Amino acid sequence: MRHFLRSAVVAVAMATVSSFTLSAASAADISGAGATFPYPIYAKWADAYKKETNIGLNYQSIGSGGGIKQIKAKTVTFGASDAPMKGEDLESIGLAQFPMVMGGIVPVVNIEGIKPGELVLDGKTLADIFQGKITSWDDEAIKKLNPDAALPSQAIAVVHRSDGSGTTFNFATYLADVSADWKDNVGVNTALEWPVGIGAKGNEGVANNVAQTAGSIGYVEYAYAKQNNLTYTDLINKEGKKVEPTAASFSAAAANADWSSQPGYGVILANQPGAETWPMTAATWILVYKQPEDAAATAEALKFFAWSYEKGGEMAAELDYVPMPDSVVKSVEAMWTKDIVGSDGKPLYNGM
Repeated sequence: MRHFLRSAVVAVAMATVSSFTLSAASAADISGAGATFPYPIYAKWADAYKKETNIGLNYQSIGSGGGIKQIKAKTVTFGASDAPMKGEDLESIGLAQFPMVMGGIVPVVNIEGIKPGELVLDGKTLADIFQGKITSWDDEAIKKLNPDAALPSQAIAVVHRSDGSGTTFNFATYLADVSADWKDNVGVNTALEWPVGIGAKGNEGVANNVAQTAGSIGYVEYAYAKQNNLTYTDLINKEGKKVEPTAASFSAAAANADWSSQPGYGVILANQPGAETWPMTAATWILVYKQPEDAAATAEALKFFAWSYEKGGEMAAELDYVPMPDSVVKSVEAMWTKDIVGSDGKPLYNGM
């Protein structure tokens, strides 16, 4: 029953459209745009918040690059990005940045006869596949990692993001950390010059392409893999241990993170140490102006984020996201009170 309920929750959150509006827009509603990685949980939170407060949320799931562009253009109340902005950029634009939730990025494959978790890959092999250096599923590197798997002599069809993507940024950060070849030849960014593959927009697009393409491999946030019944792979982590993508392995990656060490809490969780750590764990961030033109809208958004921190943890866990630690939440809310102010200099957030 629990599995059925969780699947139903995911299905509600994972509409095939890439944005949601929970009511006809009103002056009190909140607008945001950006990362597709957290879209399922933002949709779930928004639905519950609407029922409790009658305040709606219009969120466009357009990718991290699009979210940053829209907040810079001041067309939305908040932007959302899985790639944290640098401190100097936040300062020059006048933005505050804070993390909302964490989750895992997983490789997903479409290979006949292979079920979720039956295939394991390591970072170097994954980097070689996405560079086009490994082109068949029965390559010796894959067979060595999976001696008991029935791997076909089938061409690998690589699927990657075509849009500016924080998921890509975190995926590439991991590959650059484990593969000098990737670091030197492809690098790390929200948008890459991909050596091979089919481009798709958003986590939704990658998930759909992998589902429809035999012999394919892509990378998506874990909730998208589960919702689309995709076959995810296990990974070999930094300690050389085989790990599965679970809330526990995502949490393990964040266990020792020093969130205050980076401007805007911009800590990267890729390839963290620990025997139980999932190596492609990532956080996702919110961007708002410290002195917004529409102070009322930003104040309403902060209420929504505070509510999500306080009441959204169980909903996040149902979708296999990891809530932010209490210590981080307290730090973020203190930052809101200090840094995000109206034209009169008074804080826009004074607690729930």
